[in-house]
Amino acid sequence: MGAEPGPPAATGRRGELDVLRALVVVGLVFFHAALAFSPDDDFYVKNDETTGAVTVLAGFGVVWAMPMLFLVAGLGARHSIRRRGPGGFARERLLRLGVPLVFGTLVLCPLPQWLRLRAADPADDTSYGAFWPRFLSVRPDPADFPFVLDGEHFETGHLWFVVLLLTFSLLLAPVAGRLAAGAARVVPALRRRPALLLLPALPLAAVNALLGLEESFAGWNRWAYLLFLLCGFALADDGHVRAATRRAAVPAGLLGLVLFAGTAPGFIAGDDPFTAWTPAAVLTRALFGAAGWCWVLALLGLLDRPRKRSGGPPPSHEAVVPADGDGPRRDAVLRRLAVAALPLYVLHQPVVVALAYGVTGWHAPMAVEYAVIVTGSLAVIFVLYEYGVRRSRVTRFLFGMRPASAAPPADVPPP
Repeated sequence: MGAEPGPPAATGRRGELDVLRALVVVGLVFFHAALAFSPDDDFYVKNDETTGAVTVLAGFGVVWAMPMLFLVAGLGARHSIRRRGPGGFARERLLRLGVPLVFGTLVLCPLPQWLRLRAADPADDTSYGAFWPRFLSVRPDPADFPFVLDGEHFETGHLWFVVLLLTFSLLLAPVAGRLAAGAARVVPALRRRPALLLLPALPLAAVNALLGLEESFAGWNRWAYLLFLLCGFALADDGHVRAATRRAAVPAGLLGLVLFAGTAPGFIAGDDPFTAWTPAAVLTRALFGAAGWCWVLALLGLLDRPRKRSGGPPPSHEAVVPADGDGPRRDAVLRRLAVAALPLYVLHQPVVVALAYGVTGWHAPMAVEYAVIVTGSLAVIFVLYEYGVRRSRVTRFLFGMRPASAAPPADVPPP
């Protein structure tokens, strides 16, 4: 994500967005570990005993978590393009996202697929070395753009986020100037009427309703994520927009709760809400899209609260004080979390699947197995990052990190 200095009222690193990145990455460990116990999702490894509670609880996360990352990525892209220019922005994204995408697809993504085969047929003794060429046996599939390669075992897995973010970034670069100019004309209206911030809920509802939901992309249609990124780009860090977002946060959150509650009948008892064309299924998808925007807007506003500066007057309702102003220690922690977010994301799913493969065969209560998978995965992921990624120039490059000698800039790619 980019985060070059914006308008005077909006300068300063937004620490609450670093917290959100870390929250989503850590939350994905909990989320993917839970899928091993879900009766619905086609996860790589399944426990013999499952519970429908996983599906219900997961819904509260998928409605906002990945959309939030795309919106924050759009916010950062605005500042990065302003500083680097469209060409520099495209080159930076190819380097910081393209390299870990290729590395992760070749080295990490085969492991979950191999474990899927072994979990489905314990008698299958295919070695990982023998499976790897089968994983890489691919054919072109342009109809599934931007996932243009397909194969019997090949997949980008959890790196679908990186595929979409890189694609959307490259699509955005050539038209960024015109989008920024158009967004500037909207700011005065948002300052007068914060309720206008709810309008993106309408196209998001339409995209999900008309194009369908996609389980492989955390329950959203892939093109809805492009709208989130464009909204982040359009609303990027203008002080007046941030003040309007804070004023709209509580009403948006309440509206989001009502809309999300309205999806319950369709997801629980109706026709397939992902693809069916019955009126109830289409309405469910539309409500889901609108609820997602409301929750993302509410979270941005609730977390972006001005703080009083010690020894000075409180900020005005339009002044923005960096959310990470609690001291050098907190600043350092947030910067480290922001820099680590992409490597942690790339690492997390193979680790979770490997732990689940070893644990789900236990004859233990589901809660115990789940706790072991989560705690073990978090420990392994952080150890791999600290000793296998962060300390080497080569591995830093492969995971999209800048050299350790470089001061961490504000435009760190999101997880």
